[in-house]
Formats: sequence, structure tokens, C-alpha cells
Amino acid sequence: MNEALPDVPEVRVVGLPQLTSGFDLVDRLDLPMHLKVHGPLEPLGGEQLAQLAERINLRGRGGAGFPFHKKLRSVAETAIKRGVRPVVVINGSEDEPACRKDTVLINRAPHLILDGALLCAEAMGARTLVVGVTRESTQRSMEAALAERGLNNGRRSALRARVQRNPVRMVTGAAASLIRSADGGPAIPPGRKVSASQNGVGGAPTLLSNAETFAQLAIAARIGPERYCNTGLYDEPGTVMLTVSGAVARPMVIEVPTGVPLRYVLQLAGAPPTPQGVLTGGYHGKWIDAATVNEAIISRNSLDAVGGALGAGAILPISQDTCPLGESLRVAQWLAEESAGQCGPCYLGLPAAARGLEDILNGGGPAALEAVKQVAKNVKRRGACSHPDGSAMFLESTVKAFTDDLAAHVLGNGCGRPVEGVLPLFEGGRAPTGIPGGGGEENGPSRQKIFVDWTLCRGHGLCADILPEVFQLGADGFPTVAQAQVPRYAEAKALRAVRRCPALALRIEDAAPQAKAPSRNLPVLSQGRGRRALGR
Repeated sequence: MNEALPDVPEVRVVGLPQLTSGFDLVDRLDLPMHLKVHGPLEPLGGEQLAQLAERINLRGRGGAGFPFHKKLRSVAETAIKRGVRPVVVINGSEDEPACRKDTVLINRAPHLILDGALLCAEAMGARTLVVGVTRESTQRSMEAALAERGLNNGRRSALRARVQRNPVRMVTGAAASLIRSADGGPAIPPGRKVSASQNGVGGAPTLLSNAETFAQLAIAARIGPERYCNTGLYDEPGTVMLTVSGAVARPMVIEVPTGVPLRYVLQLAGAPPTPQGVLTGGYHGKWIDAATVNEAIISRNSLDAVGGALGAGAILPISQDTCPLGESLRVAQWLAEESAGQCGPCYLGLPAAARGLEDILNGGGPAALEAVKQVAKNVKRRGACSHPDGSAMFLESTVKAFTDDLAAHVLGNGCGRPVEGVLPLFEGGRAPTGIPGGGGEENGPSRQKIFVDWTLCRGHGLCADILPEVFQLGADGFPTVAQAQVPRYAEAKALRAVRRCPALALRIEDAAPQAKAPSRNLPVLSQGRGRRALGR
């Protein structure tokens, strides 16, 4: 089983370092060492900064890849039009178990990130800087960096700067979640589409981008666009930071120029010579098969062209010795657990998709495959944030990339390979959290079972309306289960279902302690938010 990645794994570089300059000298570049390595940085005007970002084709390095110059101009124009000061936000909330590039930068080169953010703040006249993080190590490093620059959140400060620490959750990395938490709310999406550039922290136009994006801007501002564009591809110049893990001998974060062959990056990390597949872009990314690996180079356009994704910069190969569908099931289950519990496509759809993938592995046949495809299609573009879309993309890619294994499970007795757990997840399968849906007391082991008395049930269907986590209606209009575990978070709803059943056909009993299940090759969906019991 693959262990969770440390906050700061091994760091390598291909070619001349830019973001990782000085990493061979010290573990962390404090302000004096940062200035020795990178030199001073002159301020730029707002339009100068936008033109610089445009000339180097700088795109957000957090996954979406939105052009930075467009975001910068939009924030500046909105601030001028409304006559308000904009806000700058650094998103260092790197909460995928397979991603560490931003965490490495914050821990080892925090001032490079601050350089880029402060350039933007000065150019636009911002008076507030927020740094969003989720890990203790990144909080310590960034707070120390602010102190080294004499920045604080005091009311008399010319620039009020602070670190916003949120729980380690997939959804806290969303821009809307970070903005909501910066305003004192929970670190979950607000349930409606919002534009940070128009209405961000405190209602002000907000320039929000991830840590690597600001660091790249700082490098370009120092060396100039011509020199910056001498590295990497013509249409995607510069370097990118990647996290390489999965079936590799040496998990690492690596800085590479765009245009480097993907197979070379895998070779550096000690991946199998012929991987069965490579997950690109992280757990909201896409699989590419072994044949495609040899065609791909490290660039957003190249990976898109071969069916992959640069995304959050995570590269995860798997070997020929593991079941790719079983590996993907573990990730699908984790993605389902990461729901903020606010919208149906995410709260109900992602667990249903994970159940469907498990049904395929357990011999559910063509019907199970069609169910997974349908669920993935239904959750897209209907959620309160991008989590359902990214998760659906991962599931659809899994079904598309491993057709031979899929056929073996759907039409035969399976592929015969074990699930080795090479794709990293947080220890225990979930991250520590303090927000709904993330493993608190309400998500502990089930304490209750709910039963259907078939001698009384008349198929009213009210139980399925009140408790969809447990009950679904069959073609005959009756519940499809006779008994099921009740997730801890749904106990109140289960009691309401019992009380409101017109036929008095439901009852609840305390769940008896269960013996430990025998070891299986396939992971089994546990009870809890994001995973619904079918009772089968």
C-alpha cells in the first residue's frame, strides 16, 4: 500500500532551476537568503504587469488554467469602476492526497510567492492580502515569511496581511470556499456561482490565484519576458511544478521546462518501464494508457491532445500488476467522501457513482457499467462547485482508458489482479476536517439499523423521500432493501422516516458490533457521509 506523501517530499529539477533556485543551499529560503538567490524586485504598474503575464502566457497553475492577465485586468477594472480597493488572495490550499507542489513552494520558497502577490497588490492599490492554507507546515512557513517582511493584520498597516487556515478538504481549495472562509464563514462553497473578480473577500473585487502562479509571475518580473520565454515551449513558456507519485520508487516534486517528454519524468521517479496507465492532473484529472504515454510531453496543450490533463500538476502511474478499476474505486470513494453535502449532484451523485463502480468490480455486468456512465453524466455542470465535474471527469476517464479490464469485469470473472493501493490517499482514507461531511463524530461507525416489515409495507414510498441514503424504490414501487445500516449523520432522518411511515412498516434497532470482515482484494464502501448504504 502506498503511504501518504509527506508535506515536503524529495525535490528535483530538470534543466536550470527557476522556482526551485536555492533549494540546493537551504531547506527554506528566509528573506535574506531569498534576496541573495533571486535579487531585488522592482515594482510594476498594473498594465505593465498584465502585459507581462500576457506575453509569457501565464495561466493559473491550480487546475483551471485561466489566463492570469485577463483575471488581473478584470479585477483592476472592477475596482476602478466601483471605486473600491481590491483584495489579493494566495490560494495555498493544496488538499489532494497526490499534490504537493504548492506545499513545497510555501514551505521552501514562501517569499517568491509573496513577491508575485505583492507586485499585484501594489500595482492595483490593494490594502488586503490573504494567504489561504490548510496544513500546519504551510501556516508556519507563511506566517514566518509575513513576519520577516514586517507584514501583519494591524488596522494601521498600509497592507493588512494574514494567513487563513482551513481544514484539509478537497472543496476548501475552491476559490469560493476560500473567499467564504476569509469572510468568517465555513470553508465550503456558498451554493451559488460567484465571480471573485467581481465580488470576492468582503464584497470587493478579488485577485485570487494559486501559489505557483504568483511565484511564476515573480520570476518573470525579475528576468523579463524574453528570458523567461527562452525556457520551455513557444506557446507555453517557462517551467511547471509536478508531483509524481503512485507506482514509483521515488515520489517527488519536480520542476521541469514545458516540452519535456512525460516518459522522462516518469523515468526520473522510478516508474515502471511500461505503466498500465498514468493518471494526469490529479484526482480531478484523466487517465492515459501506456501507448499514449510515449506521445505526451509536459504541457497543457499536449496532455489535452492525448486525452490527459495538466490540471493540478499531479502525475500518477500504476503498474501492470494492479487492478486499475480497483485503484480508481478507492479514489472514487474518497471523492464521494469529500462532498460538502450541499447539493444533490455531489452529495448523492458521487456516492452513487462509487457504488456503481464497485458493482462493476463485483460482477454487476453491463447494467452496472451503464449506471456509472449515466450517473457521471448527470452530475456534470449541476453542482455548487467544480467538485462534481472533476470527479465525473475522473470516472469517465477510468471507464474509457481501461477497456480490456472493464470487459473482464463486466463480461467475465474479473481481471484477477489485486488492488495494491498505489494511489496515495490520506491516512485512514480521509483527511482531518472540521466541516460537514468530513469524518467528524457524525461520520463515525453506524450505530443503528433500519428494518422493513414486509407484512406491513404498502409501498407508499415516503421512506425513500425522507431517507434516500438508505432507501431506493424498485420498479414495483417498494423499497429495494429489507434492512440497512444507518449512517451516523442520517440518524435523525431515519427516526423521522419511522415515525412518518403510514403503514408503520419501519423499525430501528441498535446495530450490534460486527466482526471484522475477512480481507478482500476489492475495497468495500464504508458507511458515512458520501457513501450510502444499499444494504445489499
